[in-house]
Amino acid sequence: MLKEFADEYQPLLIKEIKDKKFPNKSLLLAACAACIGGTFQYGYNISIINAPTMHVQNFINQTWRERYQTDISADVLTLLWSTIVSIFTIGGLLGVTVGGTLSVKLGRKGTLLANNIFALMAALLMGLSYPTGLFELLIIGRLLTGINAGIDLCVQPQYLGEIAPTAFRGAMGMGTSIFITVGILTGQVIGLKELLGKEEHWPILLSTTCIPAFLQLLILPWFPESPRYLLIDKGDDKGCKKALKQLHGIAGCDGEWMDIEKEKNNFVDFQAKKPWELLTDRSVRRQLLTILLLNAAQQLNGINAIYFYADYLFKQAGIPADKIPYVTVGTGACECITALTCGMLIDRLGRKVLITGGYTLMSICCILFTLTLSFQDSSPVFPYVSMVCVFAFILSFGLGPGGVTNILTTELFTQTARPAAYIIAGSLNWLSFFFIGLVFPFIVIGLQQYCFLVFLAICSLMAIYIFFFVPETKNKTFVEIQNEFQSKKACSPDEAGTTLLSTFK
Repeated sequence: MLKEFADEYQPLLIKEIKDKKFPNKSLLLAACAACIGGTFQYGYNISIINAPTMHVQNFINQTWRERYQTDISADVLTLLWSTIVSIFTIGGLLGVTVGGTLSVKLGRKGTLLANNIFALMAALLMGLSYPTGLFELLIIGRLLTGINAGIDLCVQPQYLGEIAPTAFRGAMGMGTSIFITVGILTGQVIGLKELLGKEEHWPILLSTTCIPAFLQLLILPWFPESPRYLLIDKGDDKGCKKALKQLHGIAGCDGEWMDIEKEKNNFVDFQAKKPWELLTDRSVRRQLLTILLLNAAQQLNGINAIYFYADYLFKQAGIPADKIPYVTVGTGACECITALTCGMLIDRLGRKVLITGGYTLMSICCILFTLTLSFQDSSPVFPYVSMVCVFAFILSFGLGPGGVTNILTTELFTQTARPAAYIIAGSLNWLSFFFIGLVFPFIVIGLQQYCFLVFLAICSLMAIYIFFFVPETKNKTFVEIQNEFQSKKACSPDEAGTTLLSTFK
């Protein structure tokens, strides 16, 4: 009798164990489809604009001469180029303000698909700028790519977090960070002169943003909408069960169904909150403070400064100017490798260990970087030590803050509050991105190599805040995470958090 029981259930048991170790193939493909036209686009559009800098400036000067029979002044040229580059962040801010609302009205998947319209329009306009002689199309195109990126960064992490089973939510959420870094690396490689980095190819280079959009439009429709959105927002029981079966398989869908139904029952008759409603909701004050700090610090922690100093340090180390783009590809590869590593470790070590450890290592790198820059000319060894600090800082960022921040924004809120949380957090993230781009050159002029002491303060304060005040979210449901925050209200760190928040203002 016992043998018959074992023979009957052993294959099911083996399958269940296997399913716990590895996510369903359909789930992975759905995540890749969401990411290729999502945060891959964001990373790609950040990096491809660097390669054609001189070529686009020559085009602007040539166009100006043909229109006005005079060369453009250096100040106006700089202003136009800065506008082309920085308007991406303005578009991102616009995108994130509508992304949360669209994700409620169209669904997570529906919003991602509709968002490709902005990418395709941008590719068309930027590709037509050269043959039409209208550099203004570059500005409009970059604004549209920013809107596309803002919506993607708001909606894609929600989709990944909501389709993933609890055991794999961290690894799935890392898809956001992994595809950003893959996008950056791909843009750096495509921008090399051996590929599309030559002067005659720059309109094609900027138009390649249409390729990920087409790929997502071809692949993502084959996969379902977020099961949580279907059941909690739309009340579609049948659609939710069908989506769960496709994403998790028959064996794994029952547990997820119970989890989603439990969350729905906890918030019966609740509708998705608006951002201003979330800001005034005292029950989520600690979660909101945490994601505000995390998203501001993600841009203000010095990673942009490191990339700013990279070219200077590579020149100081004796690397020829024409070889520096290839070394820069190495920095992109470093961040990509650490994002992949973080994806493999996050569901084993947990979110708190990785992000606290990442900020701690970044703090140490800031100290070492300040010292090596201070003694840069005293010994030929120091430029190479500085280069090591560059790669170590990038590795530390990718291992923790770069990957975990978006996951925590998903996990700290339940279904009714999540879209509004992404609008608020994403808006602050893009504003911080714009702020650091605007202010950082003046910080460098004023503090020179000591500018990294500012980033040291930010990184160390974030490490302290996370260590003491942010609970571990690994292997916990969204309801359990919210209950844990509410159970710690008695020891709420609002005053300490407000002090930390003031350092980012």
